[in-house]
This record gives sequence, C-alpha cells and structure tokens, in this order.
Amino acid sequence: MEWLMWFTKLENTKPLGLLIFFITFCAILFYVFGDRKRGERLEAHKNMPFQDD
Repeated sequence: MEWLMWFTKLENTKPLGLLIFFITFCAILFYVFGDRKRGERLEAHKNMPFQDD
C-alpha cells in the first residue's frame, strides 16, 4: 500500500503525467505519419472545408 501513497504527492505525479502524455502524443504522430498512404490521405483532407462542390 505504500506505493499508492507515492501517487498522492504532486511532485511525483506531474512528471509521470507529462511522460504519459508525451508518449501518447508521439504514438499518435507515428500512427498518422508512419504510413505514407495514410499521411497523404490525411493531408488531402485538411483542405476539405475550402473546396466547393
């Protein structure tokens, strides 16, 4: 139970939270731009609001 008390201190949880969010952000970037086809498709979608039908 002592390890649960480690999470109650902000000086411990702030760097841990930052590390988790940074790894998640990098994983999302790798997923989006890792595959060339997916990256090109998503880049093409960015101008959809400006295109007229």
